Amino acid sequence: MSYLDTERMAAIAREASAFLDRHPYPWAGMQGVVREEGFRRLCAELPALDLFEQEFGQSRGYGQQSHDRYALQYNPNLDDRLSAPWRDFIAELNGPDYAAFLRRVYGLGPNERFVLSMHWHFAAGGGSVSPHTDARRKIGSHIFYLNTPEDWDPAWGGQTVVLDDGGTRPAHSAPGFDDMPQVAMSTILGNQSFMFKRTEHSWHAVRPITCPPGHLRKVFIVVINRVNFQVIWRRLRGKDPDGYRLRA
Repeated sequence: MSYLDTERMAAIAREASAFLDRHPYPWAGMQGVVREEGFRRLCAELPALDLFEQEFGQSRGYGQQSHDRYALQYNPNLDDRLSAPWRDFIAELNGPDYAAFLRRVYGLGPNERFVLSMHWHFAAGGGSVSPHTDARRKIGSHIFYLNTPEDWDPAWGGQTVVLDDGGTRPAHSAPGFDDMPQVAMSTILGNQSFMFKRTEHSWHAVRPITCPPGHLRKVFIVVINRVNFQVIWRRLRGKDPDGYRLRA
């Protein structure tokens, strides 16, 4: 079966100008980019938690707070440990239809090069993502939410929030949640995804999660990276655009 709904993606791409003109930076919530049956399969057959690395208490640049979570970076060597639905979904994300979708939504030229990196993040109660703008090599990110009403209550949080600094705060700084007004919040349940374009003021975050023990906020993130010097240098050193080593 196919996982990406190409008709839905085409409809979203037709609204690219509205996306790119959005304030305070380009962002959009999207329902149904993944076909409903495929979404259910992906949620049911997620990678095992023992594949993930624990990222807790790790220092971040500019004094930003740690993004505490379990993290799994995708590389092709993982394929034999992933379920068939995830292998097929990732193959589609690396295919021409999704690439064409990204070009239209982000307004990229036909010769503008980009490369994808992908990762799963699972977060338990107390986990948060402090306000940040992402690295300059990133064109943007597409976040797929992988919780269902059976394992998540939206009252526990987990939504991506859009923050507005008024175009004044340096990207390399460490604001708190109360330092900028929240102007939007994603929907986390119902086969939803959230896309944004990185700018010097694309502040976004996830407020501290309040789920009980035994529950995890689950997302899969596709990062769209420019092919710049940093990305090329990392590849020459056997690393992906995010700096993770590509294990042989």
